[in-house]
Amino acid sequence: MVALDLIRAPLFVPANRPERFAKAAASQTDAVILDLEDAVGPEQKDKARSQLRCDFTQKPVLVRVNACGTPWHEDDMAAISTFPFAGIILPKAEDPMVGATLSRAGARKMPLFPLIETARGLAQARNIAAHAGVQRLVFGSIDFCADLGCEHRRKILLPARSELVLASRLAGRAGPIDGVTARLDDCSEARTDAEHACALGMTGKLCIHPRQVPEVLLCFAPSAWAVDWARRVLDSGDGAVALDGAMIDEPVRLRARQIIAAMSKG
Repeated sequence: MVALDLIRAPLFVPANRPERFAKAAASQTDAVILDLEDAVGPEQKDKARSQLRCDFTQKPVLVRVNACGTPWHEDDMAAISTFPFAGIILPKAEDPMVGATLSRAGARKMPLFPLIETARGLAQARNIAAHAGVQRLVFGSIDFCADLGCEHRRKILLPARSELVLASRLAGRAGPIDGVTARLDDCSEARTDAEHACALGMTGKLCIHPRQVPEVLLCFAPSAWAVDWARRVLDSGDGAVALDGAMIDEPVRLRARQIIAAMSKG
């Protein structure tokens, strides 16, 4: 089973569609997310809970519950308690909510993936990331834009994504997982979104269709060029030296080691 810090392209599947569970797991995804929240209408919530399972794959199975304060959150938490899910994705995560959910999830040894998708959640991101039991932050960019009343554009969301990367680093967590790309008819948009997220220091991206998964995985894996560069940097010796017309010193070697480590883990 892939380590939770190394998940790069987790794939959502509605929890009320059990016939899709195994199909999702059979894709190239490295984790499956059973969704009790946005993908399931209010009239289907009870049915979705009754169909939860995680025995259809050896890959990590996460579950996205409904947010704290909704009519369904308590029932969701009770329903998932009988399963060995790999983790809980908590929507609309804000600091007090995370603490309350962690106390319950921790007793069942379920790591928490707080979904940051409000202004208040972003303002509390450093505190949230620092909670014991939090595995990785996740960015809900579409909901975040709805909360702020702003457009869903990369330049507009750059400060938010950068803050999540910084919050994760300060807490010693793996880089955050980026939000979904809503467009399904052109996977090039998911690819360029993933490239942008990776360049910022994020380490994965939520997927909503199996076609998006290989594009996302490719973006978060070190390229052949990057691996070759890293190896040559590490073979260049100690101290300050020149390589390909650029100065190589210890900070550059640190980045090269990170690339080699990412390649070996992937």
